[in-house]
Amino acid sequence: MKRTLRATLLTLLACACRQDMHDQPRFEPLEASTLFEDGRSSRPRVPGTVARGEREWDAHFQQGLVNGEPAQTFPGAVTRETLLHGRERYEIFCTPCHDRAGTGLGIAVARGLKQPPSFHVERLRSAPPGYFFDVITRGFGNMVDLSDRIPPADRWAIVAYVRALQRSQNATLGDVPEAERARLEKEKEAGR
Repeated sequence: MKRTLRATLLTLLACACRQDMHDQPRFEPLEASTLFEDGRSSRPRVPGTVARGEREWDAHFQQGLVNGEPAQTFPGAVTRETLLHGRERYEIFCTPCHDRAGTGLGIAVARGLKQPPSFHVERLRSAPPGYFFDVITRGFGNMVDLSDRIPPADRWAIVAYVRALQRSQNATLGDVPEAERARLEKEKEAGR
């Protein structure tokens, strides 16, 4: 009995002690302060430095814009690895609506969603890479904003893969390297 009473009393005392953990003695972001002459609690960044874990702001890479217009170029080199990574990301995020070939006949369309345009129409074949990056970033029409799910580097990889899809579906014999063209011609003649 004595033990239960003691435990109950300690529990009541512990509950009576309230530490205001939610109101800690620290500055909130952008809170005013008398500590510094300029009245701010946060110190400005030293010019020319980048905080750990952040990139220096690059509108071309982060937004797909150059001088406020959709970028006509990619912010980095498009390598085989970039295309393979773009294909992987495209198959995860894009094929439900756009399908694997980019024709806009994905499984979501078969289930009743509005059909997106094919990537192979002239309007989209001539669109700059920055346009596709912007659509992935901010959404367009029925397409949702995917910037919270796909980081910028992955968005650029997807755009590179979309460009590869467009070339694959609209290639001419002139696009084939000379050595391969000769081989294709021989195969074509042998198949007749």
